[in-house]
Amino acid sequence: MTAVELPPGIRVATADDVDDILRLIRELADYEREPAETVKNTPERLREWLFGEDSVASCLVAESDGKVVGIALWFRTYSTWTGVPGIYLEDLFVEPGQRGSGFGKAFLVALSRIALARGYQRVEWVVLDWNKPSIEFYEALGARPMKEWHTYRLTGEALAALGSGVVE
Repeated sequence: MTAVELPPGIRVATADDVDDILRLIRELADYEREPAETVKNTPERLREWLFGEDSVASCLVAESDGKVVGIALWFRTYSTWTGVPGIYLEDLFVEPGQRGSGFGKAFLVALSRIALARGYQRVEWVVLDWNKPSIEFYEALGARPMKEWHTYRLTGEALAALGSGVVE
């Protein structure tokens, strides 16, 4: 990673953080009203895709009193219109007892610094429409919704059918 000064309490995750990252991913699933059992990720997968030879994502962690209390898991994107990469924030989660401590803002400051240092032009993410506290927090920082855009996803049987040529 390009050398960037990270805010206090925020650091780049290491493979030693995998168990905490997975724990917080499961807590995020619960917060997003999904049963933790829906999380199929494993420590092995996290090690491979975050820290392996062909890593595809990066993670920052928040620490308080030596304990990991938050994550910001992200990956690089590319805009064909600007011709410049950006950052997509897949997950931002801070333990409920640590909310209001400034970690959420610190994560977004860190990601903004990384983007600027690398010459990227955007940091983007999605938020559930019912998550009013997060929406208000993001908008207070200057983020704006992309109201004219809708997220689409192919998964499971639909992905398999299209990939195998069953859908015409």
